[in-house]
Amino acid sequence: MVKIGVLGAGHLGKIHLKLLKQIPEFEVVGFYDPNPELAAKVENELGIKRFPLMDLLLDKVEAVDIVTPTLSHYECAINAIKRGRHIFIEKPMTNTVEEARKLLSFVDEANIKAQVGHVERFNPAFLAIADTQLSPMFIETHRLAQFNPRGTDVSVILDLMVHDIDLILSIVKANVKKISASGVAIISKSPDIANARIEFDNGCVANITASRISVKQMRKMRMFQKDAYISMDFLEKKTQIFKLNTNINEQENLAFAIDTADKEKLYLNFEEPEIKPVNAIKMELELFAQCIINDTDPPVTVVDGYNAILVAHQILKKVEKTSLV
Repeated sequence: MVKIGVLGAGHLGKIHLKLLKQIPEFEVVGFYDPNPELAAKVENELGIKRFPLMDLLLDKVEAVDIVTPTLSHYECAINAIKRGRHIFIEKPMTNTVEEARKLLSFVDEANIKAQVGHVERFNPAFLAIADTQLSPMFIETHRLAQFNPRGTDVSVILDLMVHDIDLILSIVKANVKKISASGVAIISKSPDIANARIEFDNGCVANITASRISVKQMRKMRMFQKDAYISMDFLEKKTQIFKLNTNINEQENLAFAIDTADKEKLYLNFEEPEIKPVNAIKMELELFAQCIINDTDPPVTVVDGYNAILVAHQILKKVEKTSLV
């Protein structure tokens, strides 16, 4: 068993604590939160020991789960790494690109396992296309949320849009060529609504919209490629695939037929891949345990986390520039 501690006992920290107790590969030693009243409440509620100081907890564990506000991610991670502790760190990995760059270096030198909590990688709707050949040329995402003061310590780009940035970078195997973006701060001091257009060297274009002051919730991604249209609803856990082919013998789920200009008949097949019920947070934590025990690479590395932050901050700069015009 891997002895693990949790830093941060807020809303998400409590969820992590509960799930870690369900994972047999982990022994939950305790947690630390700088708010003594909150820490005492969580200790009574979950029956998990609270530590009065971060260092006291770090001295007792082999791994640490960092679920603190984004602004403290870097400090917590560095303290853990200096003690040779494996780290799981919530998204965004750090608040700044420079912090992310330094963290990469620390992780490499310490030779520890470090995983970033980009949880949408483990959403059942996304897992359903794991065996699908992807080569999208246009991607469109909408991530809309009702206002919640939690998370407003950073912009909507680092709070919400970074999920879709990570997913897109994991799908598109090409370098970013150009970024355009706009956004506006309405309730908080940083952008609450933003839209970005990312162009890649291979010709793929991604159009990303994120808002944290919407009247309704939405988390959707649509991908268009030469032979298929793929739609994913991360909120409803649904995936649909429409695929073109020319073989009439493969029409088990025929949506409709198309007569082309050159008189070739194309068939559009409709498929809804099996959605397996998965707790995405629990799954990413289980994989964190496995990469420590089996000495394998984590499914979402600090390099992945760095790349997402790099693009997110490029978008943020574009938004700040347009807001000054």
